[in-house]
Amino acid sequence: MSKIIYTKVDEAPALASYSLLPMIKKFTKSSNIEMISKDISLASRIIANFPDKLKDEQKIDDHLKQLGELTQDPSANIIKLPNISASIPQLKAVIAELQTKGYDIPNYDASDEVTRRYSKITGSAVNPVLREGNSDRRAPNAVKNFAKNNPHKMGEWKKDSKTDVLHMDIDDFYGAELSKTFNEADDLQISFVGINKTEILKDSTPVLAGEIIDATCMSSSALQKFYAQAIQKAKKQNVLLSLHLKATMMKVSDPIMFGFAVKVYFKDLIKKHSKLFDEIGVNFNNGLGDLYSKLDTLDTKTQEQIKEDIKEIYKVQPKLAMVNSSKGITNLHVPSDVIIDASMPAMIRDGGKMWNENDEMEDTLAMIPDRCYAQTFKTVIADCKKNGALDVTTIGTVPNVGLMAQKAEEYGSHDKTFQAKEDGKIIVKNKTNETVFSFDVKKGDIFRMCQTKDAPIQDWVKLAVNRAQLSNTPAIFWLDKNRAHDAQMILKVEKYLKDHDASSLDISIMTPVNATIKSLERMRKGLNTISVTGNVLRDYNTDLFPILELGTSAKMLSIVPLMKGGGLFETGAGGSAPKHVEQLINENHLRWDSLGEFMALAASLEHLGNTQDNKKALILAKTLDDATATFLQENKSPSRKCGEIDNRGSHFYLAMYWAQELAKQNDNEELKTEFTKIAQDLTSNEDKIINELNNIQGNKQNISGYYLCDDVLTSAIMRPSATLNYIID
Repeated sequence: MSKIIYTKVDEAPALASYSLLPMIKKFTKSSNIEMISKDISLASRIIANFPDKLKDEQKIDDHLKQLGELTQDPSANIIKLPNISASIPQLKAVIAELQTKGYDIPNYDASDEVTRRYSKITGSAVNPVLREGNSDRRAPNAVKNFAKNNPHKMGEWKKDSKTDVLHMDIDDFYGAELSKTFNEADDLQISFVGINKTEILKDSTPVLAGEIIDATCMSSSALQKFYAQAIQKAKKQNVLLSLHLKATMMKVSDPIMFGFAVKVYFKDLIKKHSKLFDEIGVNFNNGLGDLYSKLDTLDTKTQEQIKEDIKEIYKVQPKLAMVNSSKGITNLHVPSDVIIDASMPAMIRDGGKMWNENDEMEDTLAMIPDRCYAQTFKTVIADCKKNGALDVTTIGTVPNVGLMAQKAEEYGSHDKTFQAKEDGKIIVKNKTNETVFSFDVKKGDIFRMCQTKDAPIQDWVKLAVNRAQLSNTPAIFWLDKNRAHDAQMILKVEKYLKDHDASSLDISIMTPVNATIKSLERMRKGLNTISVTGNVLRDYNTDLFPILELGTSAKMLSIVPLMKGGGLFETGAGGSAPKHVEQLINENHLRWDSLGEFMALAASLEHLGNTQDNKKALILAKTLDDATATFLQENKSPSRKCGEIDNRGSHFYLAMYWAQELAKQNDNEELKTEFTKIAQDLTSNEDKIINELNNIQGNKQNISGYYLCDDVLTSAIMRPSATLNYIID
């Protein structure tokens, strides 16, 4: 029996699985394929990590740990849906929900030991465990052609647009970075040396031979000065001000940077109430929302005074971009509300505009403090000002080959990121006590060190060459020789390219700015260009270009060939999932688009068929691809409007088209016979099933929990058609 792991996650994709997974199990069962669920949702990860006081029936296995071990198995086949990369406010919300459900889970800040345990769950805790391979992400031809024939709305770009990206020019991570390639294995220790004390920040960081180690430091005073200047500029130009970070993924550095922005913008408010805010434990690293969450501990008069003072701040400071205008939630409320890889492309797609407090769109000055990646977005905006919005009906595509295996680069730096508690030095020494890196720091400065192993780099170069060859497409390595880390990377790329016959291929190395210019130039001509990037630009580019090309990044095919031979198949982004859940609860309409799941499943089946000689799996993969193409042509994606086709209706049509394709094929008589009857039943009952799915919409629903919903209630909501259930079950 072949096995495919199908992950259980959070929010909208988790709800969709209640409808889709029974169909997948039905279609794969006779092909000797077992679909196995593994729960890597935020709630389950918390429960698995705190079994101490739980009842036996509440305890669950650590499925994430199990999947991490499975990635080392050559037979691994994992379909990973988008999970929550939790910020602290999200984490606290889950804890509170679990406590109300009878789970004796400790509060986040119950003790230092408890907080340390939770630190393993916050941020991008899932991806580094599962991503034991590099990323191959692209838009399938059927998806790209559908987008060209059914272009999404693009905002108009004007040459006099005031929208721009502001970044630091000195004392940021880019400017301070130091980097070294270790020829031999080593072990590094990070220490803080102050006037009166020496503190070991991290005792041991094992280093493999050939590994690149980077260290850098951002000046907190320079960061605050940058924010103050940006605020002044936005006020002078009378445009919206926005902040774009990745506080969910860069879970130590970016919340600190977010907090500084809040404290600079609301400096007069904080100065006036500093003692009170300290007493009630306000942490502005969690955004202005942290203050609002603690106001109810104060008397009514004090609450009203603070709210009035906040209104006065808004009168004198520049207008903030809004996350939810109707609820007054600004760009500075919650760190996880505005995630750079989704928010910046959406702004560019919308003509460089974001929403103001009146729910109208305005030009925006976007603050992205560090230069490492800010200039990519700045370059795209400059191109749009000059040349106008991209024409979705004619543009080419920019697929990505991304380095991410084994916690490559910044996204693996969480346990090596620290904020200086006082003035002094942060020093990195090797096992023979020699100083490798040394930084003078002031109180509040942010230090980080990160690693990039050699084997993933070799695999990344190999994957780039293969993709360039298979697709006959030019490939550009986005590397900046003036950045310390990239200079080391360039040496390795040039070395490992020689291991492949790439003489007939168009492969080059460019700075991110020049690579952006070149890719956009080719894109506007209808030509395709592979972006070969490090881990953070992988994350950014696999949202930036798809959102411009397709309107969303959820429709990308994302394959991770695991380095041990298995396959990880990711199903797209989940950034708008919270709004989808809200609509299901209020209107019983789920607009989540499962196209990413369809494509990932097809790739997973194809991989299984090829690696385990399962001919039926290959037929299932081919017919599913054909069914997905029909699904797109017939425009059966979910509507945003209640009463029209939603996620459940989309699943029905996918099942019907897939059964029809299996009935038509002549490569396997058993599958043909089995699915001829299913295709007939689904096709003849189409109107009845769609009525059953649509007629139940419009009413409030109860799933008994946002992060840990009730399986029985949710399954009933997501499978409301008795006719469809009878055919599938």
